[in-house]
Amino acid sequence: MIKPWLAAARLRTLPLSISGIIVGCSLANFTTASIENAISPAFQKSYWIFILSILTTTGFQVLSNFANDYGDGIRGTDADREGEQRMVASGIISPKQMKNAMILTAIITLMLALAVIYVAFGNENFSYSILFFFLGITAIIAAVKYTVGKSAYGYSGLGDVFVFLFFGWLSVVGSYFLYTKSLNFDIFLPATAVGLLSTAVLNLNNMRDRIKDKSHGKNTLVVKIGSQNAKKYHYALIVGAFLITLWYILRNYHSPTQFIVFLAFIPLVMNMIVVAKNIILKELDSELKKVALSTFLFAILFAIFN
Repeated sequence: MIKPWLAAARLRTLPLSISGIIVGCSLANFTTASIENAISPAFQKSYWIFILSILTTTGFQVLSNFANDYGDGIRGTDADREGEQRMVASGIISPKQMKNAMILTAIITLMLALAVIYVAFGNENFSYSILFFFLGITAIIAAVKYTVGKSAYGYSGLGDVFVFLFFGWLSVVGSYFLYTKSLNFDIFLPATAVGLLSTAVLNLNNMRDRIKDKSHGKNTLVVKIGSQNAKKYHYALIVGAFLITLWYILRNYHSPTQFIVFLAFIPLVMNMIVVAKNIILKELDSELKKVALSTFLFAILFAIFN
């Protein structure tokens, strides 16, 4: 019985969800800590912040995927969908079972969030703890409300905004703040790049599902602006991520190896070519993985070379 739950968790989305954490932690210099310091209390604390941040973000992503499966399933939006089979819509998992799984996942994720807050701030920074607890509750609500409820924002074209904020700014800037307890302008540049690339993944998904979404009243941004404008929007997201990354490197230049991060944009350029020529919407399904993994590669290369 575990296979349907793994399918509902959509494991292929997890690399994208942790990309922002990798970038944020690398900006805080966690990845540059020397091996000699591995036994120091400071390094061990940094290590646990990183691990708990990854686990918390994974929990948020799985919760969002469960909620999406549940919300679209009970609305009928996933009927005869393209791409991977959805568990509630297909009847493999009942709505009640999925709802219980959502509740359990939300509780576990909140516990993980409390753990990382405590490790990062302890008893000395109570105001920061309250702030991040509030952000954790907000993230849980956002994960569920994407497709669940009468005011589901995924059905009113606001999904792109939330993906940008949570996958980009909150993920990168939030994980950076857990280490440094400070902010600066430059941190928002790679955060914006990750947010734009993450939004490009959602845009591809919505381009693929445009006709069915429109017929079921799911008014995504793609449904609102049309297929041709959605393609232009897609190009803008990827080119924007490229330019903002270049801006960050030029502002923080220290080595030619920093430009290695742009290797991640080679498959993204290929993706833009495919999107430009696309006519059959279901053929965009394979492009989702390409953009998601390119974003993950971007995060890894950024962490290593920047």
